[in-house]
Amino acid sequence: MNNRPKQANPSPRPASRATPLPQGEREKLICVGQIGAPHGVRGEVRLRSFTGEPQAIAAYGPLQTEDGRSLEIASMRPAKEGFVATFAGISDRDAAAELTNARLYVARDKLPEPEPDEFYHADLIGLAVVDASGTNIGTVVALHNFGAGDLIEVQLDSSAKTELIAFDERHVPVVDIAAGKIVVDASIDAPQTPPPVRGRSTAKRSGRR
Repeated sequence: MNNRPKQANPSPRPASRATPLPQGEREKLICVGQIGAPHGVRGEVRLRSFTGEPQAIAAYGPLQTEDGRSLEIASMRPAKEGFVATFAGISDRDAAAELTNARLYVARDKLPEPEPDEFYHADLIGLAVVDASGTNIGTVVALHNFGAGDLIEVQLDSSAKTELIAFDERHVPVVDIAAGKIVVDASIDAPQTPPPVRGRSTAKRSGRR
């Protein structure tokens, strides 16, 4: 909208040079949502939730962004493909626009333990990938879901390439978070898949296929 009404008391803008979170702090955080485009002229934004119960994102209190900002959801209502939300201190479209695409994180210890054979992405990323004989293959660098099940992306030790492996009991028979590794069946070909369709904070290991 080009001719939007002026605000008598514009909301404070987020700091343009917020302090990024240290690496150690980022590793303790779980991504629970992502802010989309502004909605209207009063500071509302589109919001996607990655929590098991989508509405639960509002129950975690202040959420952190990758660049060190702290944001607290003030209101939230259902909308197509997510929610329309407001954040405390954000009350005009310009301030809301500065939040576009910001990912929202919460401390790992605030979240419930996942169900059996379900894992937070943050707990899987960085794990060593070995075959049945214990030989190192690579490292988990990302998780994806293309609509037909979760996939792990592995950075191979033997090359600069990455490889996708279906996250199920056949391809990944062992997940040992405490030992810092997963065991994969290296004899199975990697799946061919399109780009991911949505973001999530957990991955579910399915049964054998």
